[in-house]
Amino acid sequence: MKYSESMFEDLVDQFYRPLYRFALSLSKNEDDASDLTQQTFFIWAKKGSQLKDSSKVKSWLFTTLYREFLAGRKRLNRYTSIDLEQAEPELPIVQADPLRAIEAKNAIAALMRVEEIYRIPLTLFYQQSYTYLEIAEILDLPIGTVMSRLSRGKAKLKNLVSGEQVDELKLVPFRKPGGADQSNHESERVNRG
Repeated sequence: MKYSESMFEDLVDQFYRPLYRFALSLSKNEDDASDLTQQTFFIWAKKGSQLKDSSKVKSWLFTTLYREFLAGRKRLNRYTSIDLEQAEPELPIVQADPLRAIEAKNAIAALMRVEEIYRIPLTLFYQQSYTYLEIAEILDLPIGTVMSRLSRGKAKLKNLVSGEQVDELKLVPFRKPGGADQSNHESERVNRG
């Protein structure tokens, strides 16, 4: 049976409250009850058209909500819940490593000095954890080009982080929007010859 958008809205109007009350009785939590009810209607939107007998809509919705509740409970039971205050004596002592923080700041500063053509793929790869293929799609480039830019960018970044200043790096200073650092950039270009 095919359901139109208005039929779906009528269904929600008719069954939202009773489903929510049922979910609340199961979960004993208003937020969880809302989530369960929303999830039930989401599943209906995806699969409800498969129901052949329209007189069974109500039982289908309630059954689906109950199954979602059980599935959620099963997921929660897989992970033990521990009160953090009670577990605190057992937790390892972790001290901030100021050297790592400084290294991270230096790496970010060096990244900002790499040409944009290499900086963007490096940022997507290292800071956003995108794959080569995802970067290629985002930048609308062939994957080989992405791989090449990442390889060259890594080399340039490594040189900057290790303190080696190589002429061919063609460093680009970080500029604020509006070109506030344009005069510095111009003087660097003149000094290089």
